[in-house]
Amino acid sequence: MDHNVYSEVTPEITRLSELCRDVSVIDSSLYSQYDVKRGLRDQNGKGVLAGLTHISDVRATKIVDGNTVPDYGALFYRGYNVKDLCRGFSSGRKYGFEEATYLLLFGQLPNEVQLKEFSNMLCFYRSLPTSFVRDIIMKAPSKDMMNTLARSVLTLYSYDDYADDVSLPNVLRQCLQLISLFPMLSIYGYQSYKHYHDGESLIIHQPDPNLTAAENILHILRPNSKFTELEAKILDICLVIHAEHGGGNNSSFTTHVVSSTLTDTYSVMAAAIGSLKGPRHGGANIKVVQMFEDLQDNVRDWTDADEVAVYLKKLLNGEAFDRAGLIYGVGHAIYSKSDPRAEILKSFVKELAIEKGLENEYELYSIVEELAPKIISTERQMFKGVSINVDFYSGLVYHMLNLPLELYTPIFAMARISGWSAHRMEELSNNGKIIRPAYKTLCSDREYIPIEKR
Repeated sequence: MDHNVYSEVTPEITRLSELCRDVSVIDSSLYSQYDVKRGLRDQNGKGVLAGLTHISDVRATKIVDGNTVPDYGALFYRGYNVKDLCRGFSSGRKYGFEEATYLLLFGQLPNEVQLKEFSNMLCFYRSLPTSFVRDIIMKAPSKDMMNTLARSVLTLYSYDDYADDVSLPNVLRQCLQLISLFPMLSIYGYQSYKHYHDGESLIIHQPDPNLTAAENILHILRPNSKFTELEAKILDICLVIHAEHGGGNNSSFTTHVVSSTLTDTYSVMAAAIGSLKGPRHGGANIKVVQMFEDLQDNVRDWTDADEVAVYLKKLLNGEAFDRAGLIYGVGHAIYSKSDPRAEILKSFVKELAIEKGLENEYELYSIVEELAPKIISTERQMFKGVSINVDFYSGLVYHMLNLPLELYTPIFAMARISGWSAHRMEELSNNGKIIRPAYKTLCSDREYIPIEKR
């Protein structure tokens, strides 16, 4: 069957989809009536407790006089404030992603010997099976790199003699391999697609054993393998702050849910990739960059706060950009006053903007950062505060690093695989029950009618 015909949505499919929708829509008032926390969150966006974890903590509230009130956000890895970790990692010529990964997996900061041995282990695993790039990645390359990444991960199952072994040593080995391989799987997939569909030169760089994860990403991606120390350092910080965000984020929760079935590591990570791909999760920073491009096209004076404010109100009213009624990069399910990851990134962004000669773009982002929360609070009924989130500045950072849009979300995955691995090990270590929440049915009993009488 012709691919275009196969992909076409026919009038009959449209009609049936409308039938599906009509029998699927649930009256929103019923969630309150039955005290169901839609999306496993309450009205203020706070998640319903569904598990326990040692791995990380996301804080956005504090207790005052016995009451829970919004507070400035904080993120902790194994009890360490991520802001403190990033300050330590950014001092001198030091990179932190490998150290953060060690911390997430093993619960303690490594000493120099332990970090060196761990980095060497990741380097050892940074090698794909023979002909994998030719036989798998280059065959039918997808335009979506997250799909390419998921397909590659699932295919690696076939190359593992102990793929279904869920003992902790074997699962840790698999996780370390995937942590090491995610950059190669993603970037090679992107380069193959650009070669076959856009006619670009295909340049495949092997990873350099002397480089860190962040350095290798830039080395493998760029045709000339050149990058500055500042570029690698900021990308490393991006990997650190994206590596983990509590067990309740959608992709990490997916990792717990799928791991609880005792399925294989490759299936678990492919499921997590599918979760992260969504624009409500890992794909949001792409929307931020595209939104700012539209803003720059439609606002004559970027320094005029009043003119920028008019555009932002049009966004909220569904009159600009994608007409979704959203200002992307603003607001978070948990954080209200501030997203600590955005604060960490912002401290580096200005320096990178100066190096790249993009000070005007940085100033525009600063104006939107100041205006957007005020406009949203005025135009919308809010149950909690609103501030910029990590996607707001990560999109700008990736833009300034000249990274292709297609790799924005895979870079998120390259980082979050560390957190997913820690959550998978935690789920298997506790040997808990299969995760199976309850849904209340709204369907009443009906008597079956034979088809000839309908």
